[in-house]
Amino acid sequence: MGGTWTIETQSPEETVALGRRIGQAARAGDCLALVGELGSGKTHFAKGVAEGLGAAAAREVTSPTFVLCREYLDGRLPFYHLDAYRLAGARDLEGIGAEEMLEGDGVAALEWADRAPEILPKDHLEIRFEVTGDSSRRLTFTSHGSRSAVFLILCPP
Repeated sequence: MGGTWTIETQSPEETVALGRRIGQAARAGDCLALVGELGSGKTHFAKGVAEGLGAAAAREVTSPTFVLCREYLDGRLPFYHLDAYRLAGARDLEGIGAEEMLEGDGVAALEWADRAPEILPKDHLEIRFEVTGDSSRRLTFTSHGSRSAVFLILCPP
């Protein structure tokens, strides 16, 4: 079971708000695969997910590029925000225990997921970010499995 929907946001605040909706609908074990160029909105979206989970305020969420993973543990569910930008592939993520985070007790968002697709759980929600203007972004959500398809039902554009 899979499906796709696309939405365009007009500002970073709208991207955060969309992430917040996803965070509110998320369940333990959900994995979000974030794909897009630098500056396309991946971290803004992750800020919203963290807020939706009650794990952190958007202003507290920063890119994990240089630390590989940031954990936010104070919400309804833990939020694991990972980044594969500087890595050679899945092996580097395995070294920090990413598999347990991607399929564990919380919600995981992996930025630059296309750099390590083999580490993603079979069932995950892929979100592709495209820059369409100075502050507008197109986000395309694709479910890979029945679990991630629930997002497309609960959070339609």
